[in-house]
Amino acid sequence: MAEYDINIIRPQITAESVKFRGSGFEQARLSRIALGLRTLHTLETMAVNIYRFQITRKESELNRRLIAAMCNEMTHQQDFSVKLYEYKMRPSIIRPAYRLVGIAFGLSSRILGQKMILKTGIWVETKAVSHYAHLLETIDWDEETRKVIEKDQADEIGHINCWRSMLAS
Repeated sequence: MAEYDINIIRPQITAESVKFRGSGFEQARLSRIALGLRTLHTLETMAVNIYRFQITRKESELNRRLIAAMCNEMTHQQDFSVKLYEYKMRPSIIRPAYRLVGIAFGLSSRILGQKMILKTGIWVETKAVSHYAHLLETIDWDEETRKVIEKDQADEIGHINCWRSMLAS
């Protein structure tokens, strides 16, 4: 995997970078890509809501970092929305259920305090990194989509490191 700057929360995209994809791909490859993109989009929907519901009104370093992480996860969600539409596909119809799961994880960890917020972030992001790795290994992505997925995975590793560092201090 290439090196990615995880301090860039929302990488720039241009109108020209949006293009139709998948023409000439075998149906089996397209099916795997659809499953992968829907999985990533759905899980990012959950992550956005976890962070959204962990944020309090308190002006703190944790809240500042949660806001940045939420923004980054929203970017990932948008990345996969765009890729789905570029491949002439749609998001999963079950994503609202994952939105609710995210709300439940976010609220419950917030109620249990800062330590649980950080532990939840580490756990969720570790699962995300594992999903990313599996999907990068098992699906024949086009090169541009692969780079987006790799960048987003690097961001998730950055979140884990941030939450671990905050938990240790």
